[in-house]
Amino acid sequence: MATIKDVAEIAGVTVTTVSRVLNNRGYISDSTREKVNAAMKELNYQPNELARSLFRKKSNIIGLIVPDVAHPFFAKLTSYIEAYAYAAGYKVLLCNSYQDATKEKDYVEMLKGNQVDGIIMGSHTLETSDYLTPTLPIVAIDRDFSNNIPFITSDNYAGGLIATNLLLDKGCKKLAHISGPLELSTPANKRYEAFMNTVLERKAQYVVEQAKLDVYESYKKLARKIFHKHPDIDGVFASSDMIAAAMMQVSQELGKEVPRDIKVIGYDDVEVASLMAIPLTTIKQPIDEMAQLAIKLLLDQMEGKKVTVENVLPVKLIERKST
Repeated sequence: MATIKDVAEIAGVTVTTVSRVLNNRGYISDSTREKVNAAMKELNYQPNELARSLFRKKSNIIGLIVPDVAHPFFAKLTSYIEAYAYAAGYKVLLCNSYQDATKEKDYVEMLKGNQVDGIIMGSHTLETSDYLTPTLPIVAIDRDFSNNIPFITSDNYAGGLIATNLLLDKGCKKLAHISGPLELSTPANKRYEAFMNTVLERKAQYVVEQAKLDVYESYKKLARKIFHKHPDIDGVFASSDMIAAAMMQVSQELGKEVPRDIKVIGYDDVEVASLMAIPLTTIKQPIDEMAQLAIKLLLDQMEGKKVTVENVLPVKLIERKST
């Protein structure tokens, strides 16, 4: 394997000159730069990226921690983050925490140890954020760590109001809300708060169940449990499109026709929502804008700029045939 010394020897220059070419530092004539590049090509020399990052004190790598990239919301978010990061000259190191708090902490320490330039936290399993001190730029998605780490979320309360009022305005008498895990105390819990405030104000019957980020079959199992205990439910507000899809499938298995017998609204507006046999009404999160803002907030922190801690983006009702 070729070394930087081999490149210097072939190019007829010093190792320091090769290093300057690699790191684009100091004055280098065009002819010298061409000789070094030709030597690297001849030797098929691959620069040691870790050594270069230590020299520059910059890795041009961003760490991204998500619960599960297979989940449609996080798949879409990851895709946008990677695109915006790459456009800004950065690559993304992806970590799946799978809702394991120990694994999540290990990933944070690993990313810090590998000198990434910033971390985007999309995972929601931390019981404490004591070790997530902002010693490097950090941005959280849908999680307020309450220690001056900027976070990005959609207007979950407005989304909850829109969804719940839509079901009641459509004539639903008994609603089910399937929330995320409320003990995590994330901004997404405001969907639940909006639901509760609305059904209590409008004196509607309701049921609330919690669902963790899980596989589709688990959502279907939860749906069967809900319909078994409450067969008279005629409106469902699910905290994600995947949960909403499971509720629709199970309701149809039980002979309930959507939207005649039961109306369903989801949250996120991932691709599956529009591709279902009965297209799903949903609250659209601006996933593209969330990803773009996450990269911007990281870059601003890297440049020493002051950033806003709480960043709330608007949501939008996408009404389709399920309501």
